[in-house]
Amino acid sequence: MSAPARGIYMDHHATSKVDPRVLEAMLPYLTDEFGNASSRTHAYGWRAEEAVTKARVQVAKLLNADPKEIHFTSGATESNNLAIRGALRSFAAQGDHLVTAVTEHPAVLDVAKDAAEQGARVTLLPVDRRGRVDPDAVRAALTPRTVLVSIMAANNEVGTLGPLAAVGALCKERGVLFHTDAAQAMLTEAIDVQAMGIDLLSISAHKAHGPKGVGALYVRRKNPRVVLEPIAFGGGQERGLRPGTLNVPGIVGLGAALEIVRASRAEEAARLAALRDRLQRGIEARVADVFVNGDPGARLPHNLNLSIEGVEGEALLLALDGVAVSSGSACTSEKREPSHVLKAMGVDDALAQASLRFGLGRFNTEAEVDEVIERVAGAVTRLREISPLYQAARGAEARTTNGPEIRPGGF
Repeated sequence: MSAPARGIYMDHHATSKVDPRVLEAMLPYLTDEFGNASSRTHAYGWRAEEAVTKARVQVAKLLNADPKEIHFTSGATESNNLAIRGALRSFAAQGDHLVTAVTEHPAVLDVAKDAAEQGARVTLLPVDRRGRVDPDAVRAALTPRTVLVSIMAANNEVGTLGPLAAVGALCKERGVLFHTDAAQAMLTEAIDVQAMGIDLLSISAHKAHGPKGVGALYVRRKNPRVVLEPIAFGGGQERGLRPGTLNVPGIVGLGAALEIVRASRAEEAARLAALRDRLQRGIEARVADVFVNGDPGARLPHNLNLSIEGVEGEALLLALDGVAVSSGSACTSEKREPSHVLKAMGVDDALAQASLRFGLGRFNTEAEVDEVIERVAGAVTRLREISPLYQAARGAEARTTNGPEIRPGGF
């Protein structure tokens, strides 16, 4: 049996296709250049170490960091664990308080929950209707026992950007460490760890057209010097912070992916924003009762999260056969309850269950966007026609207003 056609991919917040240029950079280290970067006694190891050093420089340049501040991991989830657990352990004598937001990725929230069960004090900050964290709420939450603030650079569901510079400034003012999960932001957002006062930063390659299974953690070396307790032991690699044989092909791929991002980020962000706006306008023109979730301005240019009244998100996903999108975070898509992000933003359960997340990427085209608009409009029409609740609601509205009210999307 032949494999089914894969259709149009618009789920880039879940993962992205490896750029062919990244694959080309990786291939030698999957074949002839297979040395262990920790082998210091022969040329195979030396060449592997050189490749890792080059990637460390490539990552550091994107962040305005020192290459010695870049530690390679298996991805942002591990980096988040290492940053939060490591900071709480290292600075236990100074405090035991963590501040984060209710809309963070599970890779932060679950670590925070575990830390609380181990005796740490955790403050979960609320967000507004657009998913924004108020820096003043961060300031109010800080205490003399606060060790770390962790606020994501960009939300993985609705794309809302975090107030990194503002939070970084107040953390510096109060002598508190600042960590950000930047996994979703690396493709399009300029992040300067010096200018933004970031002490710890987590990234994954596969969100920026690099390979899966590799990421990095930035750890500040001065002003202040951040020393983390490791959460795994054995081997001493990555200055003892993250032991284990280095994934040289993956690390090369991470460096190559971020080198491409650094060279083309502004142009690519503009292109993706134009595609995103075309998609949004097209759906709003064809479908009534559409609501955009997230900040209309301060959001990722390749993110569009919509709630479409009168349909259920899972049913719409099935009806969109041939279009790869999601109804929320890929890491929680097996759960059936409404998105914790949308609930925290005050979206009611019915609309939260009716949400779709579109994530555009480097290889999407205008033709694909136009095709997705048509498929979404057709699928919504079919689902609404067989929805007694939606038809009843529209009938009641017609009797009240002598015609259906067409509410525009957006804000």
